Amino acid sequence: MSATSFLSENELKAIGFKCYGSNVLISRKASIYGAANISIGDNVRIDDFCILSGHITIGSNIHISAYVALYGAMGIELMDFAGISPRTTIYSAMDDFSGEYLIGPIHPEKKINVSGGKVTLEEYVQIGCNCVIFPDLTIKEGSVIGAMSLVSQPVDEWGIYVGVPARRIKDRSKNMKNLKY
Repeated sequence: MSATSFLSENELKAIGFKCYGSNVLISRKASIYGAANISIGDNVRIDDFCILSGHITIGSNIHISAYVALYGAMGIELMDFAGISPRTTIYSAMDDFSGEYLIGPIHPEKKINVSGGKVTLEEYVQIGCNCVIFPDLTIKEGSVIGAMSLVSQPVDEWGIYVGVPARRIKDRSKNMKNLKY
């Protein structure tokens, strides 16, 4: 074992990911659950205290900052050149809080009601710090979600969105597409 704070190649293999590419850096302090359901592309960095759980597909050229939680029970996909800033949480499933059911994974399945759907972050999407992304939606290509925003509806392409709930405040430049490598 090397003295780096990222997992070695042998340690990555031992985790049992569905697949992973080259230049993958995952902090030793990240928590991975259900690795057989997680795919990771090339040039990906996952920082300290992240939680990855469920069905997750991470494309290439992606940075997932510290304290990010990806709860992929019903699927999460991060497409190439996407990024997630610190302390953001993405949910692909959510409990029923109506009072008609119990809440949490400790109860029998017949006593809970979980709903949701896949969350997709398309290419060049950036999520700001302390955001919450609800289940069953797509954030379209090139959009940015500002810090401390709540995304509860699908987001159109190449916009800057902020607030609770997130709303579009202006367009975003597409120039970064010219920088693709």
